[in-house]
Amino acid sequence: MREGTSTVVRREDYTAPSHWIRTVDLTFDLDPAKTLVISRMSVEPNTERPGQPLRLDGEDITLTRVLVNGESISFRFEGQQLVLEHLPAEPFSLEIRNTCAPEKNTELSGLYTSGGSFFTQCEAQGFRRITYFLDRPDVMALYTVTLRANAKAYPVLLSNGNRVEHGTLDNGRHFATWVDPHPKPSYLFALVAGALVCREQCVRSRSGKDHLLQVYVRAGDLDKTEHAMNSLIASVVWDEARFGLSLDLERFMIVAVSDFNMGAMENKGLNIFNTKFVLANPATATDTDYANIEAVVGHEYFHNWTGNRVTCRDWFQLSLKEGLTVYRDQEFSQDMAGVASARAVKRIEDVRQLRQMQFPEDAGPMAHPVRPEQYQAIDNFYTTTVYEKGAEVVRMMATLVGREGFRRGMDLYFARHDGQAVTCDDFAQAIADANPGSDLATRLDSFKRWYSQAGTPRVSASGHYDPGAGTYTVTLAQHTPATPGQPVKLPFVIPVAMGLLDSDGRPLLLQLQGESQYGGTERVLVLEQANQAFVFTGLYGLTGEPVPSLLRGFSAPVILEWAATERQLFTLLHHDTDPTNRWEAAQRLGLLRLMGAVQSGRPLQLDAAYIDAQRAVLRDPSLDAAFKDLLLTPPSEGYVAEQLAAAGVPVDPPAIHAAREAMRSQLAQALFDDWVWAFEAHHDNGAYRPDPVSTGRRALANLALAHLVLDAGRSGDPVWPGRAYQRVQDAGNFTDRQGALIALLGAHHALAELALARVHAQFKHEALVIDRWFALQAGAPERDGQVFQRIKTLVHHPDFLVRNPNRARSVLTTLFHLNPSALHRADAAGYVFWAEKVVEVDAFNPQLAARLARGLDRWRVLAEPYRSAAHEALCRVAARTELSPDTREIVGRSLAD
Repeated sequence: MREGTSTVVRREDYTAPSHWIRTVDLTFDLDPAKTLVISRMSVEPNTERPGQPLRLDGEDITLTRVLVNGESISFRFEGQQLVLEHLPAEPFSLEIRNTCAPEKNTELSGLYTSGGSFFTQCEAQGFRRITYFLDRPDVMALYTVTLRANAKAYPVLLSNGNRVEHGTLDNGRHFATWVDPHPKPSYLFALVAGALVCREQCVRSRSGKDHLLQVYVRAGDLDKTEHAMNSLIASVVWDEARFGLSLDLERFMIVAVSDFNMGAMENKGLNIFNTKFVLANPATATDTDYANIEAVVGHEYFHNWTGNRVTCRDWFQLSLKEGLTVYRDQEFSQDMAGVASARAVKRIEDVRQLRQMQFPEDAGPMAHPVRPEQYQAIDNFYTTTVYEKGAEVVRMMATLVGREGFRRGMDLYFARHDGQAVTCDDFAQAIADANPGSDLATRLDSFKRWYSQAGTPRVSASGHYDPGAGTYTVTLAQHTPATPGQPVKLPFVIPVAMGLLDSDGRPLLLQLQGESQYGGTERVLVLEQANQAFVFTGLYGLTGEPVPSLLRGFSAPVILEWAATERQLFTLLHHDTDPTNRWEAAQRLGLLRLMGAVQSGRPLQLDAAYIDAQRAVLRDPSLDAAFKDLLLTPPSEGYVAEQLAAAGVPVDPPAIHAAREAMRSQLAQALFDDWVWAFEAHHDNGAYRPDPVSTGRRALANLALAHLVLDAGRSGDPVWPGRAYQRVQDAGNFTDRQGALIALLGAHHALAELALARVHAQFKHEALVIDRWFALQAGAPERDGQVFQRIKTLVHHPDFLVRNPNRARSVLTTLFHLNPSALHRADAAGYVFWAEKVVEVDAFNPQLAARLARGLDRWRVLAEPYRSAAHEALCRVAARTELSPDTREIVGRSLAD
């Protein structure tokens, strides 16, 4: 399906399948050029839809035989569906034989080869590229899989479940048979065959059962698997302790592959991972890599229950498994962080990602509800809305019922639905039913608007203090802007966690009007109407108006509109007990200055109050280094752009870039001595450890180094650039080596070229390091078009492999999504390059191309001449006749009125 328009699939049109497939016996004769697939199924007609033909999905496969109850039957094709008619009214056996060509599968969906091994990726609709099937998530079957292959070329043969038999065959071949005892949809099928090595570890569950954990990688990468294995063990232990969910197979396997469209895949018992989220050692991986591996390993393991044991009825319910499992992996990472400050840093990082990635999605042409109503290509809906916003919806449920109440709800969810394919409504109902009388249960119908309405609610807040009456009234109002297809929105149920500080920053005890006593220093207000007022009483004897600390912990995925004074923001920055709101205050203080400079058209000039506040944060002995790093990092260029767009100001990316670079430069100069202290006090951490304290110290040291090298560009002092280059040469871990390289690239120092050459020479055989080497160059701050010209050179580098998703993303995604000042050029060269690369990649990997295409979906908010030039580039791609449905949907929605 590479031409024409795609069929629009609508949630309201869901019907159960005409038949159920109860068991599947698959046999593979694996060959890169021509793999034979034999599928023997037990099929049962759906008694609610009698007499219907059986329509099986298939794509890019060659059919050779169809047998019903052992007899050949006639068939026909409708598009890419195999249609079987006049079938028995009682259960019957169905055998299908077909072939596929894994080595030609450049889309990396279905069965494909990478590095001489076989891998699969079946979510969302890849199984149909392996054999004809009812390729939909509500058809759950028991699978038995036999793999046959050349023993020398493919010594390891893996599939879902438990291995029950293996042995040798004639002509140097061997086989392995796997049985999955749990019913699953086809999207969770997996096989792997190749020359792989593995790290093994046995663990014992609380029930006393032993389980084998395995991490498979190519030879030479085994030394990089310890952290992934430790993360897997921690995930198994945590899920038992937190949710009472045990591993339900004899073994659990992770396999790493370098050619993979996604981060990882939760196939039952056989998780297939992008190498990026498995391989790590101090010499080649950063602190961020270590954290991401822990989170992604946890995420995919947690899917074993939230996604596998209970799965989605249809793809509109994708957030049923993804939003819930993102919430679980976020909670896991916070628990692994341990201390309160490290937990807070993790929460802030998640909030930052949501606001920088999902909020723009909600404000653009790709806006869709957490549970979409329609799609053309389901692969396009693996979005931050479904994942990260979906996780926030689950988090709000947990807030409204409490930690113990949420556990009760999860227990009820599994008791009701284990082994079923269900909906988001089923999940919400279980949480509410387990907590009768809770804020969720009494508002469930209204709360579920989070699933059905797109857009980010805007909550305006104001406060009034009456010293005579000792009251402080908080008035909250909500409004959600129109989104495509949804011009009018009903009010959401929004939990707003808050506290009050006195004028000196001390927390106040809170008592709502009508309550008989104080209830601590924090309260969760439930905003469920368009406007509501909440009155706090007993606030006598204050020397000034209380300072509200609103939306603590980012208790809801909303935009808070509060006309805070600078004095209030400084109070929150220095004194608030809620770390998320301290960070938010720092962001708002920086944002006010950046937006002011851009809107006025005048160069940014930082004031003494802001500089003194930054110094106070940097020198504060009570703050952890990781938290300081967050407070001292100014708002991203993308976030500034979104705030300007929300205010109705046309977005000029180079102007935003100039203002942010001016902020960095002035802070580098004004705080020079403080940055020297920060670097010297934090840069030496001894032997590498990826724990939160060590990670935070490295982050702050590298932030300081970046400012010191940047200031050297002004002063001409060679000392700090020289120290950065030395650090590239002899750093004891890649986090510090990368930090030094970023400092040199960020300052456009001449030593950056020598540093790049040294890193490439030292790590040229480490694919993930070279991915990062490309990405650092593509993401460097633009100066006079130098970065864009470098990128155009990089795509011709001998090591740039556009067909490898990781390598392609390292340059193209970095430019199109993360480096706006390099992409948005007055001469439109960035948009021409975007169009060329989207079309090029679409020819062999539509999923990757569609994600690249989203780099221009916010073109309407741009100022001229960028707006018109971006529109022209989109129209040029849309005019292509040879364009995949995936990319055509993205471009079409971007252009739609």
